Parts: sequence; structure tokens; C-alpha cells
Amino acid sequence: MKPSSSPLICLLTETYHPLVGGGETQARALAEGLVGQGWQVFILTRRHDDALSRQEIINGVPVCRIGPSGAAHWKKWGLLLSAAPALWRLRQEYDLIFVSGFRVVGVTAVLLAKLLGKKVILKADSLGEMSGDFFTGGLARFGLRPGSLLFRAFLGLRNRILRRADRFVAISTVVADELQAHGVSAEQIERIPNSVDNGRFHPVSEPEKLALRRQLGLPVEAQIVIYTGRLVSYKGLPLLLRVWREIQAQFDQAYLLLVGAGGLDIDNCEAELRDYIAAHRLQERVGLTGNVRNVAQYLQAADIFVFPTENEAFGISLIEAMACGLAVVSTAVGGVKDIVENGRNSLVVEAGNFDQLETAVSRLLVDTNTRMQLSQAA
Repeated sequence: MKPSSSPLICLLTETYHPLVGGGETQARALAEGLVGQGWQVFILTRRHDDALSRQEIINGVPVCRIGPSGAAHWKKWGLLLSAAPALWRLRQEYDLIFVSGFRVVGVTAVLLAKLLGKKVILKADSLGEMSGDFFTGGLARFGLRPGSLLFRAFLGLRNRILRRADRFVAISTVVADELQAHGVSAEQIERIPNSVDNGRFHPVSEPEKLALRRQLGLPVEAQIVIYTGRLVSYKGLPLLLRVWREIQAQFDQAYLLLVGAGGLDIDNCEAELRDYIAAHRLQERVGLTGNVRNVAQYLQAADIFVFPTENEAFGISLIEAMACGLAVVSTAVGGVKDIVENGRNSLVVEAGNFDQLETAVSRLLVDTNTRMQLSQAA
């Protein structure tokens, strides 16, 4: 409940709607939820697409977009500089800075908050934001390693600043452990998992499922296996396609649906996936939707959810699928360990294990009893 003298909140995030992703979805849910309860919140984010307005209101939430604009991956680092003058200019509009995904903008937010006498809360949306492991792929492009003296010095200074934040939000046990391992006190950490809107994500009846398939242009009689989320390599998608090549040869009605796009992620593998599908003539057995805004409908139209991720802070796609009553095949890495229990609410496989993934998906395609039991548990 909103107190009588509630603080004004600046929600600072690298990217925001209409970009689709777990972090963006949760930032939007938080902002709109707070505004719906009477809080005053605005979004400060990067203008990742030149076609986007610099100022607009989305579902009652003011959104302010700053430079550098454009889709190039390196441009997000420009927020280190552009966020500071924006936070200074808007200093009368907020009392609290909430940073969703602090990997790039956390230092700027903490320094400006301390300078202006504001409160600041940092939330990690990914693993490795505090340890520095998140930056491994980007460092490799410049011939640097996480263990290099230069990067360790930078990380040490950065984390010293970050630890001055008033609070940290940990969305899973593994995130909380990482924060504490790098000097954040337990008293600073609030454990708050991500959430799913059960008004949107819920099971549907068989007639409703078939109607959704017709509406979405999906094969009505197929057994649909679905993945939702960013099309990035660390989600295990190149492996999934190799496994699917074997599965579709054995199951005539099996159809794989990949819902999402590679986006601005440095590990974007969408082009690689499309090339593989074309090279192996899987177009009739694999569908790619690109970015969509009706993820819940695609989940409700499917039978089985597969989540072969190799690195995960939480797994919002996973609990969205479970909320829709789908039987799940998943790894148990990172924050996913808090969610899955092998044989009770999912079939758990080792990350990167071809045989286990093929066996688990094949089992659910033929074993309707297990599929039903996992669906109900989910």
C-alpha cells in the first residue's frame, strides 16, 4: 500500500518496452504495478531504436529515452555517461533510483544518488553482474580475459562503488549468493523472485487450445514443443535444434516453435538458428515467430515447454510456461534450481547433454500420463 508521503521513483534500465525480454517484462510489470497502486514512477532508459519517441506514456507510466540511440551492442555503454546528466536534470522528479539490471548503469546510479542525497536500489537481472562473469563475451571481443589485471582493477573499483547502494534485490538464491560472495552484506539484500501475471498466463481447455492454434496459424493436429525467450546461444538453442533434427525424424506430428528474437544481446544466435533450419530443411517442422506481444497465447497453444538454458539468473519463461500448465523439460542451472524438481514438476537434464535432452523430450511426446502429471504439478 502506498504511504501518505510516498517517494517519487526513477526506474533506470538499459532497455524497456517494446523490446521483449525477461528483464524488460519485469521492469514493466513493476512500474505499472506501482503506478496502479498510486505511486509516481517514471522510466529512464536508452533509446535502442531511432524510431522510438524520446518521451511517451505507456500504460500510465512516463518513459524518458536518452542516447546513445541505435541498436549497436556497444552503445549501451554510452549510458555510463548519458545517464548522469539525465539523472541530474530530472533530480526534482525522484527520491529513489531503482536500477533494473545494474551491470552497466549501476555505478552511475549509485554515484548520482549519493551526490544528490537520494536512495538507490540495485537489482541484478542476470548472473555475473556482480562477479563480472556477465562481461566475459564482450571482453573476448577486445582480446581481454576476466582474469586480466586491468579488468580485475576495474571490477574492484566498480564493486566498491556498487556496495554503497542502499539495497540489492536478489531474484534467486544463486544471485543472493553471488552478491554476498562479492562483499554485499546480507542485511542489504532483499530476496524477491520475479513474478507472473496469472490473469494472462493460465491453462486453457482443449477446445480453447485448438482455437488458439487456428488463430495463430499453428498446425492443429501437431504435438507442439515450445521455447520462449531470447534467441541466444547460452539458452542452449543450437543444441536444441540438433536434438530436434533427430526427434522430428522419429515423430511425424512433432513441431518445434521458437518464440522470440535475438535482440541486442551479444550472444544473439538467431541468424545461426535460421541458417541451420534452412540447411537441414526443417522449415516444415520448426517455426520462428520473432518478437511477439502475446506470448501467453503461444504457450497456451502448446503441449510441452523445453528450456535447455546453460546460464540463468531466474527463468521467467519457465514459470510462465508452468503457469500455463505445460509439461517442462529443463536444465537446473542458476536460479532455475529454485523452481524445478526432477520427476515432480519437470524432467531435468544436464546443460549441454544431447542424449538427455533428446530422451526427455521424446519421453513426453509418447508418455501422456507423465505429461499430465507434470502439467498438473506445474
